[in-house]
Amino acid sequence: MKPVFPAETRQERWALDADVRDPLAWCREAFELPVDAGGEPLLYLCGNSLGLLPREARNLVLGELDAWARRGVEGHLDGPRPWYSYHEPLLAPMARLVGAHPEEIAVMNSLTVNLHLMLTSFFRPDSGRWKILMEESAFPSDTYAVTSHLAARGLDPAEGVVLARPRAGEALLRTEDIEQLLSERGGEIALVLLPGVQYFSGQLLDMWRITRAAHAAGALAGFDLAHAAGNAVLHLHEWEVDFAVWCSYKYLNAGPGAVAGCFVHQRHGGDPAIPRLAGWWGNDPATRFRMHLNERFVPVPGAAGWQLSNPPILSMAPLAASLAVFDRAGMPALRDKSEQLTGYLESLVAGLDQGRIRQVTPTDPKERGCQLSFQVPERARELFNELRRRGIVGDFRAPDIIRLSPVPLYNSFHEIWRTGQALEELLRVP
Repeated sequence: MKPVFPAETRQERWALDADVRDPLAWCREAFELPVDAGGEPLLYLCGNSLGLLPREARNLVLGELDAWARRGVEGHLDGPRPWYSYHEPLLAPMARLVGAHPEEIAVMNSLTVNLHLMLTSFFRPDSGRWKILMEESAFPSDTYAVTSHLAARGLDPAEGVVLARPRAGEALLRTEDIEQLLSERGGEIALVLLPGVQYFSGQLLDMWRITRAAHAAGALAGFDLAHAAGNAVLHLHEWEVDFAVWCSYKYLNAGPGAVAGCFVHQRHGGDPAIPRLAGWWGNDPATRFRMHLNERFVPVPGAAGWQLSNPPILSMAPLAASLAVFDRAGMPALRDKSEQLTGYLESLVAGLDQGRIRQVTPTDPKERGCQLSFQVPERARELFNELRRRGIVGDFRAPDIIRLSPVPLYNSFHEIWRTGQALEELLRVP
């Protein structure tokens, strides 16, 4: 149900009281807030680009540096958190975040590297079915990955990408249009690759319906969850998604360039015949250290069989700190607060001149995460810069989109009220 915000919610006192009543207010203290040149906390609404530093991450990283200094190579197998198995405790909390079984999860590489690995395994073109369905205005890295796979297999990228587009005059994709496209052209399509949350508009796609439509058409379904993991409630296993990939530096708060995640449904994870690019860390642990004595690659069952290299410990430590906060708070409770915060920002902006600022993101909470994208037809960059001068950090996408993301882990209702006040004042100026 969409949150209702009566007139009194435009008053500062209401926002302050809402923060006092917030059962997740403790989460904010678990993160370090960016500050301006004078040391004052910034109002940070940019978790869709880079999440904030969990306080415990500093201790965990320093602990691993100390282990390295004291133990050297023996740190792989010795100490409170041996590096050899460091990734294993991350699998269960990550699985809870995306609605999967732990054996369906791997924490490894970066998002685009994982996407290339998944395309190698799950894009299986033949003479009749050889195209990939994507959305128009997909995140560039996804487009580059897909077109490079088509070209590497001797296929024409201009012909091999089928685009799902919004209807004329609209900014959002309609699920029924994707279903219709798959119904009409499914015989050509080998793979559907769509986002969980579209990065530009903030639209949360109906992954369950899309997966069903893809399978009904004879195609596989994969998703880029860069903007969905840690933002929306997901049920990847239940939805029977074939694979998914995501980064962990946005809503998962693991730091710039942090280690990424990957999901492979269990019906695929136990099939060693699936073609894949292999590395020693995906090999059966019972024989992994036979090194050159191994005659062939024997993948670990599950998503772990797609691992290439040993875990990047200094990148995983901040992720461990963040996942501990997610586990304590619980994704359903975070989602509930997210809908309240995002709905509150939406209500404040709705009272402004809609000729000067217009919401692009869906108005239905079930069709979005915490990001709201606003189109500002005139002087958008100037408005963005003025917000930044007031200590409000969002991000700008040319030519005229400002994205603001109230993250339930560390943003407050009072911060949203302040953002609404700033926008009202700035848009009042001719």
